[in-house]
Amino acid sequence: MSDIVELDPEDKKIITLARSARARNGVAEGAAVRDETGRTYVAGTVALESLRLSAVRTAVAMAVASGAKSLEAAAVVTEAQEPSAEDLAAVRDLGGAGTPLLLAGPDGVLRRSVEAG
Repeated sequence: MSDIVELDPEDKKIITLARSARARNGVAEGAAVRDETGRTYVAGTVALESLRLSAVRTAVAMAVASGAKSLEAAAVVTEAQEPSAEDLAAVRDLGGAGTPLLLAGPDGVLRRSVEAG
C-alpha cells in the first residue's frame, strides 16, 4: 500500500463522484469505478434485508452489467481505514491485479491507493 500525493484529474473525478453518491443517498459508502473506455459507474452501499453489497461491489456489478470488459481504477469514500478483501477482490476480478482502489475519507481526501493484487 502506498500513499499518493498527486492525483490524475480522472482519479479526482471518481473520488468526487463517490463522495457525491455517499452524501446524496445517505449511505455508509459511495464508490465509483472507471472502465477501459473511460465510462464511470457510481453506486452507494446496498443494505436490504435480502441483499447486502458494499458500494465498491455494487459499482463493479453495474460496470459488468453494462458490458465493461476491464477497469482502469476504482474509488471508495468511507469511514473505514482500509478497503475490505471482498472489495479488492471485486476490483481485481474485473480490472486485474494492478488496478488501483483509491480510498478516501468522507471529506474526499485520499487516504491510500491500494493495488487490487
